Order: sequence, then structure tokens, then C-alpha cells
Amino acid sequence: MPLVAGVDSSTQSTKVQIRDLDSGVLVAEGRAAHPVVTPPVSQQDPASWLAAFSDAWDQGTATLTAAARSRRDVVAISVAGQQHGMVACDPTGVPLHPAVLWNDTTAAPDADRLIGRLPGGAAGWAQACGSVPVAAFTIAKLSWLHRTAPEVWSRVQRVCLPHDWLTWQLTGQFVTDRGDASGTGYWSPAGGGYRWDLLAFVDEERDWSTALPRVLDPAEPAGMWSVDGVEVLVAAGTGDNMAAALGIGVLPGDVVISIGTSGTIFTVAESPTADPSGAVAGFADANGRFLPLVCTLNAAKVTDAIARLLGVDASDLDALALAAEPGAGGVTVVPYFDGERTPNLPEATGSITGLRSDVRPEQLARAAVEGVVGGLLAGRHALAAHARIDTDRLWLVGGGARSAAYRQVFAERTGAEILTSAIDEVVALGACVQAAAAFTASDPDDVRRAWGSLQA
Repeated sequence: MPLVAGVDSSTQSTKVQIRDLDSGVLVAEGRAAHPVVTPPVSQQDPASWLAAFSDAWDQGTATLTAAARSRRDVVAISVAGQQHGMVACDPTGVPLHPAVLWNDTTAAPDADRLIGRLPGGAAGWAQACGSVPVAAFTIAKLSWLHRTAPEVWSRVQRVCLPHDWLTWQLTGQFVTDRGDASGTGYWSPAGGGYRWDLLAFVDEERDWSTALPRVLDPAEPAGMWSVDGVEVLVAAGTGDNMAAALGIGVLPGDVVISIGTSGTIFTVAESPTADPSGAVAGFADANGRFLPLVCTLNAAKVTDAIARLLGVDASDLDALALAAEPGAGGVTVVPYFDGERTPNLPEATGSITGLRSDVRPEQLARAAVEGVVGGLLAGRHALAAHARIDTDRLWLVGGGARSAAYRQVFAERTGAEILTSAIDEVVALGACVQAAAAFTASDPDDVRRAWGSLQA
């Protein structure tokens, strides 16, 4: 029976899942770490992603024999990657500078400058490309490289995103998809094309038409990967949030809050959005629709840091938070530990207030959870102003969704039904869905429905 593979190349690691094409059942998986990064400077050598993919692929395929399968049974693969990262290359795909990742905040002055260049400022940007640039966006990172490393800039001939670069290494094709392209700050979800006028604010002398990848249609394959004497179809791939939407099976109006190191709040919409405040990024999805999204830099990393301060592990912190009263006895954790994207405060730091001499560990644990939840729900409120959402239920995914304290505080604050998935790696699952859809020429929504309620 044929198999499909999905790759999640995140900030921390590469995960590979191999699933049955017909049923979606997980057959094998592998994982390999990426170099650790700590904002405000957050850069990685793209070669480390390729090495991690190779290790994770070998791990996963090595276990196929026990399942009476072979890596030669894999007929299609898709790569989902961390959004926004800037990979600046020579014409052959050799990086000329470490990739600058989404959570690197050093391009904040460049984002401000770019906003000032366009008539209408932030509102003009929202209309032009669906989003207002912040330090995370690729266009701000391009401006930063142009400003700070002119010698490198003079040699750059190709610019792409992490998933684009990995797909390029597999297929030899310089391509991207509409979902990931929509997070660059120079591709318009509403217009369906690159905005050369915005790129001119970075470098008006460059011929950008030769520097950027071709944007594939959602159902269009990227090419073929020759591995182990077999030709494997490579789907278009996409950004991690777009893949998560495919993996969960998000429909218009569903709200998903992903609680990882960072946090995202998103829904699927039938029409493009444009928020002049910049809180809601008006992305495209990987299936011809749109994915309005709010991102916070600080989510589970905040509760991880408080756990470290208290000398406990994650499960102990969870128990402490559940033992405290709502409101944490007046203790408040402001969760902007590594700057913040929403609100746009790249230089911010976190704080703890309301401390008294009788403060208890339970209160500090609860305050940390409440601080993160408050930031994520502010994002949900902003999302509701620009897209139709279902307020009666709320999907929680990511590592934080396993926390009973997070689930309880979300339920208390919203009154909504809290839904979680039994599947931890929804991005890799979404990449598997996309690979299966590309191989069978099917709609990804139909593939996900056919796979039903997967348990892993």
C-alpha cells in the first residue's frame, strides 16, 4: 500500500511523519533538532535544516520494516516550514548568509521605515499585501540585510523562505506556494501576485522578477525527488500555520489557538482581510482560501521560564496553577519575555507585578498561565473584528494544549467548548494531507475528511 510523508521544519527541529495514503494512519516518524536560537538575534544555517531532515527521514524510514513497509512505498512528500525566514542565496541555492528567522527582531527599524515609505502608511500596506510589516516579515529582513551587509547583498541573486529552500534541495525547482508567500510582505493574497512596488522600497535597482520563486497553485506539484532509486512526487509545500490548518481540517469560522514556544490564533476565511492596525495578518491558506492570523512571540516559553524559576517541571507547574484561585491573588505576569509581535513591541521585556510577602508558588504559576492566555485571547478578539468566527468552540493545539491549566483558563475566560486533537504534530500531518492530495489530485479537505479521527 502506498505511503505519503509530511515534513515539519520548525524553528526547533525537523519532524517527519509517514502515513498510509488511503487511511492516514501513522506508520513511522522521525525527529532531529536544529541549532538553538535566542532572540533578539535568531539565525540558523539552512544546511542544518537539510541535515536534520536527512536524519529524521532515516529515523522514520528505518522503522518501516517492522511495519512490513519500505521507504520505496513512499509516493509523495510535502515540506511545511517556519514562516517568514529569509534565505538569501546565489543562483544555485547556496546560502550567502545565515537564514534570518521569523523571531529575529533586529529588523524592527526597517519595518518602521518601510511603513513610512508607502502612501497611507500601515493602512496602505494592509491594502497592498494584507499585512502591516513588522520585524518578523521577510521584507523587513531583506531591508535589514541590504542596510547592514552591502557586500553580501551585492552577491544575492535568489531570495526564498525555509520551506522553499528545502523543496529546492529536493527537486531542483525554485518555487513556493501562496500560503507561505503571503507572509513575506511582498505578495498579495487579494491580487494573487508579487508586489514589485513594495520590493522597490528595499532596493529599487534590483530586478526582483529573477530573484523570487514562482508561486505554485495549491494543487500544483513542485517536482520530483529522486531517492533510493525511486521518483517521489513533491507537493507545493507551505508555511507551518497553513499546514496546521490542513492537518486539523479547519473550516471557515473555526478558531484555532496554537500554544507552542510562540502562539498563533487563526481561522480560515473565504475572502481576504486587511487590518490597518497590523494585529491581524491577512495571509492566504494552502487551499485557495485565506488564513487571517494573529501571532504572539511569547506563549509556552513563558510558563517554561516560570517553571524553571520555581524549580519544577511542566507537569508540576500545571498542578500548581490549577491549585491557585482565578486572578492569582493579584499577581500578574506580563508575558513579553522576548519582545512581542502582537502588540508590536520588539524591545519589550516581561514583568511580574502584584507580589506581596505571602506570595505562593501556586499564584505565580497561575499568573503565568493567565498572562499567556490573556495575550492569546486579545488576538482572538482582534481576529473577530476582521473575520467571521465561531465563538461557541475553540480549538487548542500545540504542546500547551496538553496542559490542563491552559485548557481550564481558556474555558473560564471564554465559556466556549474547548476542543483538542489527539495528534501532537498537526503541521507534519497537514503536510501529509497536502502530499496525499497532490498525489491523488484531490482536494485537501476531502483527504482530511476521508482520514477521519486519527489517534496519532
